[in-house]
Amino acid sequence: MAPGCRPARRWIMNDKRTQKIGAFYAISAYVMWGLFPLYWKPVEQVPAFEILGHRIFWAFLFMIALLLFSKKISRFFLNFRALFKKPQHLLLVIAAAVLISANWFIYIWAVTNGHVVESSMGYYINPLISILLGILFLKEKLTVWQIVAFILAACGVLIQTIEFGQVPWIALSLAFSFGFYGLTRKLIRMDTISELTFETLFVTPIALYYLIHVQIAGTAAFGNVSLLTTLLLIGTGVVTAVPLLCFAEGAKYISLTMIGFFQYITPTLSLIIGITLYHEPFTGVQLISFSFIWFALIIFSLSGTALMKRISSRRLIETDHH
Repeated sequence: MAPGCRPARRWIMNDKRTQKIGAFYAISAYVMWGLFPLYWKPVEQVPAFEILGHRIFWAFLFMIALLLFSKKISRFFLNFRALFKKPQHLLLVIAAAVLISANWFIYIWAVTNGHVVESSMGYYINPLISILLGILFLKEKLTVWQIVAFILAACGVLIQTIEFGQVPWIALSLAFSFGFYGLTRKLIRMDTISELTFETLFVTPIALYYLIHVQIAGTAAFGNVSLLTTLLLIGTGVVTAVPLLCFAEGAKYISLTMIGFFQYITPTLSLIIGITLYHEPFTGVQLISFSFIWFALIIFSLSGTALMKRISSRRLIETDHH
């Protein structure tokens, strides 16, 4: 073997290894998110606002501990000073904090009130909402197949709206809040640990005020119910931060296409849990509605592949001949 072949082979092996590491982190994040209903259901007797307050407060403490442990606290303070020198970036971080808090609240309320299936629908729709926001705010362009996917998904939502006489607001609220959150994160361009710490920092005073208020009023669940519930409320900080950190780590090593493929693990697991474990209704109309969305996502996932490009070019050739 020629000497020059060895470095290339080693580079390919290393590239495959980093892709495997990235895939492991990304899949871990999406699996954890998909299993979230199993965590929130045992605390369903706790009001959603109180759960949200604990989730924000304990997540903030966890992120501070992580900054100290990873010796990145100095970088955090540098980012903090820089943030206040750029009001636009500060507003974006505050907007991100509000959006992710709203998303967390809606999801917690949905799970603890028996809407796991509809919440899974929201995260199926989310990638398509992200594409729409990219077009509107970042001047990104859709391919023909992505337009087809978006129309099919819209049909799926419309079917449920007509059948049940009301808009699936839980699904749409989750999709839009997380979509706008992703947009703000893209505009901020900050390292994940600092960004997540800022997001929790700006809403922690509100969360802490609410938690102290309910504790003084004697209506708080924390410390007044079972030990398991209290421990689960404390643990909300860890279960909030760890998947986000895994996702950020995975995104460093794998392509956006792989991330786009893996992200459907979350709503699929939630849907299965909602139907099998919590026996939520899944009617024929919902199956048709979800089928439109699933088909849209298949087309969307394949939209950038060589197969779809060949099909599109073949159609253009046939049109020219006619």
